[in-house]
Amino acid sequence: MKRLFRITRRKLRLRVRRQYLLGRAIRRRHRLHPIAVRTRRIRRGDILLFMSIRNEKVRLPYFLEYYRRMGVQHFLVVDNGSDDGGLEYLSEQMDVSVWLTHSSYKDSRFGMDWINWLLFRHGVGHWCLTVDPDEFLIYPHHDTRPLKALTDWLDASAIKSFSSMLLDMYPKGPLHARTYVEGEDPFQIASWFDPANYTIRKNGEYGNLWIQGGPRSRAFFHDNPAQGPALNKIPLVRWERSYVYVSSTHMLLPRSLNVVYDEDGGEKASGCLLHAKFLSTFAQKSAEELERRQHYSDSQEYMAYHSGLQDEQDFWCEESRRYEDWRQLEDLGLISKGNWA
Repeated sequence: MKRLFRITRRKLRLRVRRQYLLGRAIRRRHRLHPIAVRTRRIRRGDILLFMSIRNEKVRLPYFLEYYRRMGVQHFLVVDNGSDDGGLEYLSEQMDVSVWLTHSSYKDSRFGMDWINWLLFRHGVGHWCLTVDPDEFLIYPHHDTRPLKALTDWLDASAIKSFSSMLLDMYPKGPLHARTYVEGEDPFQIASWFDPANYTIRKNGEYGNLWIQGGPRSRAFFHDNPAQGPALNKIPLVRWERSYVYVSSTHMLLPRSLNVVYDEDGGEKASGCLLHAKFLSTFAQKSAEELERRQHYSDSQEYMAYHSGLQDEQDFWCEESRRYEDWRQLEDLGLISKGNWA
């Protein structure tokens, strides 16, 4: 009886939380100013990509081409006051809709109010991919099957959300040793990753898995690994009007969307987001974000990055692995085919 009461109370609490977050996103929609909105081009069945950016122009050409090749038909982007030409570049892309805001990134729940509104307004009925401009989705067979093949299989399997662990990629040697050039494949430089060194636990409130570890934890948070960044992501969702992201793409409501793992000991299909944060651009970016203080926990993560980079931190170690393909990650248990043969 007590257990039933706890479950009922949790359901009510999460329903109220979901309604609050949706209402918050809707109320703040006026903070987004349309610059080049081409959403009338969106067709039924199109796969959409959502993101918020600031001063990421150097990454955009490769990022857009990567996801176009994968099968994304339209990009919906919030620009948070870029001054590097990125807004102008996006405005020229015919498969991109872009909105501008000068509002506080921190006050918008780190951009999620903006993204939740766009998902609510334009994402309903579509498979929606929500990522950062330094995150590149891979999944089993991604080298031979487009994203539409994956989403068709998810639809046929009545699966509404797809998880992808964030896998930090890094070069061998100091980050500044090779300059990243606009349009370049970042993984020609950042081609190494940690094959292990990860912890995983279940969030009892939201039901999602919480993953930490990797090079950032051992390099910047070795004295306090619990403060390291979360690596669990649920970036691909068949969106419905009642859905909402709670904390970045780490977890959603309704709670059932977070159960992207098999609770009976089997495996569900999952991917990885190759994370191209650690390039020659990172030192400048971390200094800018540290000065702005717009990130989670008063930018404590960026404070750790900036402090570590003063010593020209080299992430490479003897256990590092050079990235080969998704099959390598499957062998290491970082990605899974599940029932998708």
